[in-house]
Amino acid sequence: MYAGQHARTHPDRPAFIMASTGAQTSYAEFDARTNRLAHLLRAHGLARLDHYAIFMENNERYLESCGAGERSGLYCTCVNSYLTPDELAYILVNSESKVLITSRGKLEVALRAIAQCPRVTLCLVVGGTDGLPGLPAVPAHCRVADYAGAIAAFPDTPIADEALGTPMLYSSGTTGRPKGILRPLPENPPSEPLPLFRFLDKLWHYRPDMVYLSPAPLYHSAPQAAVSLTIRNGGTVVIMEHFDPEQYLALVERYKVSHTQLVPTMFSRMLKLPEAVRTRYDLSSLEIAVHAAAPCPAQVKAQMIDWWGPIIHEYYGATEGLGFTACDSAEWLAHRGTVGRVLLGDLHVLDESMQPVPKGQPGELWFKTASPFVYFNDPERTQQSRSADGTMSTVGDVGYVDDDGFLYLTDRSTFMIISGGVNIYPQECENLLITHPSVADAAVFGVPNEDLGEEVKAVVQVMPGVAAGPALEAELIAFCRAQLASMKCPRSVDFIDAMPRLPTGKLYKKPLREKYWAGHGGSRIV
Repeated sequence: MYAGQHARTHPDRPAFIMASTGAQTSYAEFDARTNRLAHLLRAHGLARLDHYAIFMENNERYLESCGAGERSGLYCTCVNSYLTPDELAYILVNSESKVLITSRGKLEVALRAIAQCPRVTLCLVVGGTDGLPGLPAVPAHCRVADYAGAIAAFPDTPIADEALGTPMLYSSGTTGRPKGILRPLPENPPSEPLPLFRFLDKLWHYRPDMVYLSPAPLYHSAPQAAVSLTIRNGGTVVIMEHFDPEQYLALVERYKVSHTQLVPTMFSRMLKLPEAVRTRYDLSSLEIAVHAAAPCPAQVKAQMIDWWGPIIHEYYGATEGLGFTACDSAEWLAHRGTVGRVLLGDLHVLDESMQPVPKGQPGELWFKTASPFVYFNDPERTQQSRSADGTMSTVGDVGYVDDDGFLYLTDRSTFMIISGGVNIYPQECENLLITHPSVADAAVFGVPNEDLGEEVKAVVQVMPGVAAGPALEAELIAFCRAQLASMKCPRSVDFIDAMPRLPTGKLYKKPLREKYWAGHGGSRIV
């Protein structure tokens, strides 16, 4: 099912609620809005398989901006709302987007980007442009219009040629230029989702009366899938504009949330709340709490299961859809640190010569792809992601499989440190550092060493009120050496005010490393 059908069966049920204001949008209103936008996109010349983009923060128009594409056969690219004008322009050009939907708060960046994008001929602004001083000039090739006023001129009934559309999302670009992930789009009606959505629907027990709390940016693939599934089931989505750990707990109690999806940094922030705050709220309505996107330190996950009970589910799967693993709390407790068994795709763990490694030994993860894809307008990088015979694909993750068939991730191959000829994967040290009570966030990577080639460096963001300095540096190094082999431990620790971690939970290591490699020929991250 999709929004149009739910608008007929329960028109007054909230499709979504904005967390900060409590403003609710019913299925009837949501259906009308998506229809109007679909008509506008058709009137602007977008036919099935064309592209448009969304660049804005979480707001009350975001879901309909995606939903219009899902019912008109279009590829919708939801763009990281923190990008610079040049970064946004790259994605708009690469995706061949013809329309950009943005917001008042992002309009200045959007206009600077559109100046480089002659294909973008319409920019719709949620909240309008009135009273915004000092904006860049509107490029001559593009019309800028108030979003609400523009769609109001169109019918609230379905377009005549409805067809299934889908997101074309971009990799987060933590190691280089982001890549648009294009999947074949069958000529289905919008009521028939892609097979992956049916699979996830069953795995996490979505149902019509569910309440899903979305604490993450809606431009990311995981919230996109979860929110879309909730709407398809006729449930209600509660959208947080920004994640706040105590507000999250309060929202679970207020709306009797049944389903949610988080990233490990959110777990850490909630666990570091005072005990009186953590126990203040009734969380008994929670049935399924899913996490992914970034590795979760085992100690953090164990503490979450102790707190919330055995409702925590984990999965591993790249946006590319190469394969999919998952585990529930019981499986994780029996195989501490696993990201689950393979449920989709055919996994092969291979060495640098593309030969299988023994069970329990790390290697690069290659899948006989579960879901076909290409990197849009990038045949070279599509080819680089494939094996020589074209039968397997990889995104560069490294891990191993145990005797029971459970997968464990060690790191990304691009983040590997080669020190004195020894391969070191820094994720283990990062996972340990984040458990220290003085550490809010941490990154570990290789920096130049004249004798060894690289040595292990840690960069740490401390908790509020903690004094950073030589004493804490020594304490953290000793903390690591007490629990890890010395070669895996940092030789030095630097401190920063805020870690460059994407709101999706992924750590943006490239800018951290670059300053250490300046004048040394560059690091291996490109």
